[in-house]
Formats: sequence, C-alpha cells, structure tokens
Amino acid sequence: MTANEGIRLNKRMAELGLCSRREADEWIAQGWVRVNGEVAAMGLRVSPSDHITVARQAQSQQHQLATILLNKPVGLVSGQAEQGHPPAASLVQARHRWSMDRSPQRFSPAIHKGLAPAGRLDIDSVGLLVLTQDGRIARQLIGEHSEVEKEYLVRVQWGEVQQHVQSAFPAEQLARLRHGLSLDGQRLKPALVDWQNPEQLRFVLTEGRKRQIRRMCELVGLQVVGLKRVRIGRVRLGDLPTGQWRFLAPGESF
Repeated sequence: MTANEGIRLNKRMAELGLCSRREADEWIAQGWVRVNGEVAAMGLRVSPSDHITVARQAQSQQHQLATILLNKPVGLVSGQAEQGHPPAASLVQARHRWSMDRSPQRFSPAIHKGLAPAGRLDIDSVGLLVLTQDGRIARQLIGEHSEVEKEYLVRVQWGEVQQHVQSAFPAEQLARLRHGLSLDGQRLKPALVDWQNPEQLRFVLTEGRKRQIRRMCELVGLQVVGLKRVRIGRVRLGDLPTGQWRFLAPGESF
C-alpha cells in the first residue's frame, strides 16, 4: 500500500466506533494506538485488513467521559450563546443536578471541557437535550448515517381552531405529515405522526433538519404552540425536572 492509498487511521477508528477522530488523534500522539503491532504515526493510512489495537490508558480515559441529559427550558439555546440567550450547558452546575440522579459519576467544573450538544432544540422548545464529551455518542446521535429515533410531543392549533383540533384537521393532511413533505428541496424521511389527544400530536423522527417539526406543521396549515422532546433512542426524559440534569447512567444507552 502506498502513502496515498487506504484511509487515514483516525477516520478508520471513528468508523469502527472506537472513538471520535479528535480522540484518535490524541491517542495516536500519546502512542496509545498500534497498527499490526507497531506504534502508529500521525497521518498513517490503513486498509480494512489492518489490525488496530488501543492501549488501556485510552480506554480508561474514555470511560471517564461524561454524557449529560438535560431538560432544557424555553429561552436557552442548544449551543453557543446567541443574542443574549445563554447556552443550555450553563445549567450544568452542581446546584442544578437532579437529586434523584443515582450515577456514581461526580460533577466537577472540568466537565465543561469538550462538552458539546449532540443535536439541538430550538430556543422556544423544551425537553431532552444531550450534551457529551464522547465522540462515539455524538456520532451515534447526529452522525451522517444516524437513524436514532427522536420523539416529540407537539401542541398545535389549526387556523382559529384551538380546541378539538384533531376532529377538524383533514386526514389527508395528517398523511402528508407522515410521508409526502419536502424541506429545502429535499424529501423528508417517513415520520411517525399520530394524535396523543385532541390538541397534541406525537412525532417520531429519524432526522433533524433545522426547525423541522415547526416547518412541517406550517406546510399543512398547523401552528405549533408547544414542542417538547421526550425521548432519544432508548433514553427517555422521564421525571427529570425542567432546568435540571443527570448523567447518562452506567449501562444506559441510546
């Protein structure tokens, strides 16, 4: 194999689910990665048949990475502060940790290093937001090929109809929400959409376009008056209070 063949080692490690590319670069720099028994050099290219091993130090470091589940309130943005609105990560403080969190993981201010949202919730939306230091989890939730389900409860009105919207809203428009809409010139993936009660829809999506649910509703004449994310994959918001957070529990996964 020549120097230009194969793929970069950090990309291959990410594809294998070992770590993120950034973590791979850090581990390679530390001498913690071997390819076919030899310590790997930065920038090395590998083939699918090459055998990659990682030192225990890297695995130990990875086990210490934090993943936070936050019940985001209205008025906070998911990422960096915008126009005076604070980021959701500003709530990740000891005083906002849920008293019922039974994770043995300890909080320290250093947890904010490398902590980033794996997905987003609009400033006027509430519910489950994931913040993580773990590139594997970020890739699982928001990677290019992610198909992890996200579940939302969406309160709507239809024109002047604010109550008993279900009985007034045309069935063919509900069918369009499930399958038949496009945003930004691209067809949306099929969605699970059904009525939870006469004024509230339940959406289950496997993609996350910007303001997707609000824009989908606009296309069929619905106005969103409240939106809450209640599940990501196998992880539910549950009883986590608004504005509080907990650690992803040992053995818990998306």
